[in-house]
Formats: sequence, C-alpha cells, structure tokens
Amino acid sequence: MTQEEALEILKAGHNVYLTGAAGTGKTYLLNEYIQFLKAEKIGVAVTASTGIAATHLAGLTIHSWAGIGVERFASDVDIKMMAANRRVAKRFAETDVLIIDEISMLDADRLNLVERVARIAKGNWKPFGGIQIVLCGDFFQLPPVAKEGEPPPRFAYHSSAWKELDLKICYLHEQYRQGDQKFFNILNAIRQARVDNFVISNLQARRNAKLANKEVTKLYSHNVDVDAENIKELNRLPGKEMHYKMEASGVPAIVKLLKGGCLAPEILTVKKGAKVMFVKNNFEKGYVNGTLGSVVGFNDWGYPIVATFNGQEISASPETWNVEENGKVLAKITQVPLRLAWAITIHKSQGMTLDAAEINLAEAFEKGMGYVALSRVRSLNGIKLIDFNEMALQVHPEILAYDKELQQRSEEARLKFYSLPSKYKKFKTEGNVKAYSVNEIRKFYPAAYQKWSLEEERNLVDSFKEGAKIKVIAKNLGRKSGAIRSRLKKLGLIKNQRFEK
Repeated sequence: MTQEEALEILKAGHNVYLTGAAGTGKTYLLNEYIQFLKAEKIGVAVTASTGIAATHLAGLTIHSWAGIGVERFASDVDIKMMAANRRVAKRFAETDVLIIDEISMLDADRLNLVERVARIAKGNWKPFGGIQIVLCGDFFQLPPVAKEGEPPPRFAYHSSAWKELDLKICYLHEQYRQGDQKFFNILNAIRQARVDNFVISNLQARRNAKLANKEVTKLYSHNVDVDAENIKELNRLPGKEMHYKMEASGVPAIVKLLKGGCLAPEILTVKKGAKVMFVKNNFEKGYVNGTLGSVVGFNDWGYPIVATFNGQEISASPETWNVEENGKVLAKITQVPLRLAWAITIHKSQGMTLDAAEINLAEAFEKGMGYVALSRVRSLNGIKLIDFNEMALQVHPEILAYDKELQQRSEEARLKFYSLPSKYKKFKTEGNVKAYSVNEIRKFYPAAYQKWSLEEERNLVDSFKEGAKIKVIAKNLGRKSGAIRSRLKKLGLIKNQRFEK
C-alpha cells in the first residue's frame, strides 16, 4: 500500500494499524495525518509506547496519557479511579482520534488497560469508547520489555482490545531509506527469517570494513558501553568544555516524562572537535534526527557550530520539545538539539536514519535487535560490523506468520476501500469520528459484504452465461458491480477484473 492510499483510509475514519518495514515512512505519514486532523479541528491525542518515540511526535507516552502509569493489570475499581482522574477524563473528553506509535513495544495487557479506561472515561461501551484508534509500528522491531517479576509480555495483537477494533491494515511497501538493492534484499531476508549464505557472507564482508567517512556513530546493545565510549572520546579532546543546561516549564509530572523521552541530555557538554548528532528534525536549517557532524567552533551567542558530514555548517541554537493537547502546551523543554555521538544504544536509534554506523551486535539480547540496528543505515557500504551473535539476526517466529496475514489484510483493505463509492470515503466530522456505515451502504446495495449463498452463485453464473450485463446482475442481486466482477473472477468465468459487458 502507498502512503497516499493509507492516508485516504485514515481520513475516512477507520481504526487502522499502520505498519511496514523500517524506512517506509510510517512516522512521516502519521505527522501528515496529525496535521490534517488539526486543520479540521478534530481532537487528536498523540502518544507512543516509549518516551523517545513520543518526543518525535510531540506527544506523551500512552501510559501517562491514559493514566495507567506502570500498571499492567488493574481491577474494575482501579480502572474507574484512573478514568476519574481530572486530567485523564479531560483528555478523553476532548479526543476523537487516539494515535499510539511503536505499538510493538506495548504489551497486550497494557493495551487492554487503556481500552478499559477509555470506555469508562467516554461513557461509551464501543471499543475504546468509540474513539478512532490509529496504531503504528512494526512487530519485527523491538518487542515489549519484560520486567522482573512479571509474566512474559505478549504482543499487542493478542489483546482483546486489538481484536475488537476491526482494524484496517495499512502495510506500507515503498522504501524511502535504503536505495541499495542488495542491502534491501539482505534486510528483507533477515525480516523473513531467511538468513542464508548470501546474507552471512555479505555481513561478514563488512566486519571491520573501512568506511569512506571514519567519523561514524557506534551502535551498542547496552548503555554502559555507550556511556564509556562517549566519555572516553570527549576526554581525549583538548580545549575548554562548554555546558548547556536544559530549560523546562509546565506540569511537573509531564516535564519529567518529556525529559526522560528526549534524546538531548539535561546537561550537554561538548568541546571543539566533539562528535555530535542532531536529535530533532529541522528541515529549514538542514538537519534531521540522526544528522552527524563535529563541533568546529561556537557562535557569538556561545552555541556550537556543527560541520555536518555532508558539508554544511549549522549553528545549533536551542530547540523546543513540547507536549500538546488539543492545541494547548502542557509542558515544554528547551535545549541545544545535540548529543555526543561517538556511540548510542540500538534502542535509542530506533526511528533514526544514519548515513554510516559502526555496529556491535556481539551482545544482542533481543530478537529483532540486529534488524533494527542494520536498518538504521542507508546502504551496506555505510556499515562497519564489529561482531554479531546468534540472537542478532533472529526474528520472532510468530511475527513471521502474522506478517503474512497482515500483508494479505492490507491488500484486502485497499481493494475494498477503493471499490466504495466516493461518498463513503469522505472524513466525517459530526460528533465522534467514524468510518463509513455498512448499514448505510446496504440501503443502496442490500447484500453488500454478505457471504455468497449457493443459490446466489447459481443465479450469478446463469445470468452471466445468458449474456446479462454486470450492472444488471448487480442490481438483481443487490450487490456492487465490483463485487460481481470479483466473484466471477474467483469462479474462473472472467480473467480480467476490469472486464465489463
């Protein structure tokens, strides 16, 4: 499915699971939809399963937004108390569309909790209280984090909440990150659990490979390695340290969450020559989250001047991250949008695009970790691979089977949506956002979306063989012309779905 097709399905008000391989533009499409909703003055809540992902979209974690905190299970009494919280109740009252990004890292039990709170808060027993739900992510990437003392977490699609949503699957297939076809094939092979000699030999060829640009970020699986690398490299540099303290304002609890999810540190320390990474998108100034460079000096206001590795010089003046609800800023932080970038964890790299990276997967501890790390980079020639263990190139077997179902359902959603009359594709803004009504369609096509009986099939075949036109058959059977063509094709009576008599 293309981004344009998925956006139209979103605008029609459907509950949607937006997915696709790394680099297919999921976050970009979410931002397009968010801007559309704001322009239409439709209440949208933007959340994510992790703080880092939430900051990319100027939102909150779903745990904070829905008031569930760290809880995984809750009694009915607890749910009512969560829903009665003044802030939570106000959020739900003002929300018509709820977006949850990085759904792969939210477990099934917590998604169920959010759904239960939503019903109580909205006073509506439809799934999620009748709110349009947009889930986004890729189950091949990082899974829910298992906490000590808790049962192993299940993926979100195992939840009753997921099943009740009747999600339209929008599986994006256009690649915007990797232009290297061989590398794209390698990533797809890892994604599909087809790691063969072709994959291994090409990855082995990148072991300690020399990169055109020696100043690349190192990706590690553990924080301790990242911190040690950055401190060691900074201390090697001569010259004076410059310190930049983060400024914050707003609701204290939300400020705390915002700080925790922001890749920029509370106190940024750099020197001339420090390797840094921009951690925010600013297309006008010429950088994105993941742009690398070195500090070459400081401007008149004392802020770092960064020479990026693509030849630009950018003054890194402070940027603002905020949390909004229906146009109101609840909390904001301001900091120079940089972090030391000799090294970064694979978890923090999720969502980034890198021109080159030195990757160490020797201590990978989660299935999907290798896929996430490798897919951050634009091309195979941009990878220097230190090592990888057996876990690094594995994906969850159950995800592999489920992915095939998702791709099939995405194609079915695309065909079904584009066979509808245009009047049913328009976004409805009266009251809560809602998708087209099957009952409304059946006023015009009484048998729409119903199973075919043997008697109907016999009438269809007889009418077709007698030379009746598609439109006449459709009218007689109470179905759409597209449904008649599809059935005739399935029965082997026509080969071309565009056939018309």
